[in-house]
Amino acid sequence: MKTFGIRWAKPIAAVAACAVLASCGLPQVGPNKRQIYAGSVQREGDAFIVAVNDRVTRATAVVPALGFSDAFKNAGQLGSDTIRAGDVLGITVYENVDDSLLGVEGAPATLEEVQVDGAGFIFIPYAGRIKAAGNSPEAIRRIITNKLADQTPDPQVEVRRAAGDGSTVSLTGAVGGQGVYPIERPTRSLATMLARSGGITIEPEIAQITIIRGSQRGKIWFEDLYRNPELDIALRGGDKILVEQDTRAFTALGATGTQARVPFETQNLSAIEAIAQVGGLLAAAADPTGVFVLRNEPEEVAEQVLGRNDLEGTQRLVYVLNLTEPNGMFMARDFVIRDGDTLYVTEAPFTQWTKVLTAITGTASTAGTLNSLSGG
Repeated sequence: MKTFGIRWAKPIAAVAACAVLASCGLPQVGPNKRQIYAGSVQREGDAFIVAVNDRVTRATAVVPALGFSDAFKNAGQLGSDTIRAGDVLGITVYENVDDSLLGVEGAPATLEEVQVDGAGFIFIPYAGRIKAAGNSPEAIRRIITNKLADQTPDPQVEVRRAAGDGSTVSLTGAVGGQGVYPIERPTRSLATMLARSGGITIEPEIAQITIIRGSQRGKIWFEDLYRNPELDIALRGGDKILVEQDTRAFTALGATGTQARVPFETQNLSAIEAIAQVGGLLAAAADPTGVFVLRNEPEEVAEQVLGRNDLEGTQRLVYVLNLTEPNGMFMARDFVIRDGDTLYVTEAPFTQWTKVLTAITGTASTAGTLNSLSGG
């Protein structure tokens, strides 16, 4: 019985190890290629598996469209003395008659505190309701003069700002100095106002600028502000300027150098750049033929990718990149990663086989040790 135990211990252990592996499976970082393909629509799964080629890269090259509306871009620059709602004006009217319309004989009529209402208007006796907000004191003076000219000869009108800061904007976020800044002659445009606040404090490649003007909102890339002069828009009193970092990110999983949620480092991110950003593929474990990008694709893009017109709603697509093909690296360079994508790299078959051998030899070694301890 003793000789039988020594002779058959290792084969029995190997058989036992294989049985364990068959029943429990090997540890792995995620699904292998076979398991991913098993979930395809073609095999009654719920995801479309698509090999990346030139047509697919063109159809999926969709990036966020940022920019200002025509209402923002067509607004003219304000003067440094532009009146805004809430300002208080001082108005004096000199009349060249004994029987004056507004004042008393020999003295001008002075209205010390005339506040611009919320709609931007003021009221002047005998002149009526006058639009003040958006005009300079000089423009308001001419309007009042014209209104009174029909009722008193050659009126002389003086208009001055008695209180109020004039037109201001607020800057918040990643700027050198957050705060409220007046719109002055050197700072009438977006670029000059950002410079006045100390510039941005984050990487220019991922900086976004949002302008909130009443119910309107516009967003641009900071770098585009200097590439396209038309985006250097004129500011308006009450504008809110927010500078913040791009919030887009993708998730990296599997046999990569980093498994984490990874923020974008550039405006446009390709698959090859995303792989490099997470430390590349693991040389000892990754399968370069099994690089997958998982994405929920809008209906119109999915139909273009799949060449169909019968889809309804968002579709699950799994894009496959084979880096070992002659143009595989070029495909990865041209394929655009989007916000919310999952980049997954499968393990190489060799890695799985190594795990099998390790599990078998480890089990056999354990069986041999137990046999030795039992005196076999």
